[in-house]
Amino acid sequence: MKNLQELLKEITELTFNIEKNYPELYQFLVEDPLTIPSENHPDINKKVMQDYLESLKQLLAHHLETHLTI
Repeated sequence: MKNLQELLKEITELTFNIEKNYPELYQFLVEDPLTIPSENHPDINKKVMQDYLESLKQLLAHHLETHLTI
């Protein structure tokens, strides 16, 4: 498994790619109040960040599959 710094770098790069190349998808990355932790100090660890990275990848893959123009 990647370390936390590598995960953050990959998340940042993927988010920038979505913002730049898929602005119609970027609007869905805005934090939803339901996803913001209610704890004062939530535990942000490698597993949480890996899950978030995977969700970004899945979101982009689904977008590409459903909006691909041939």
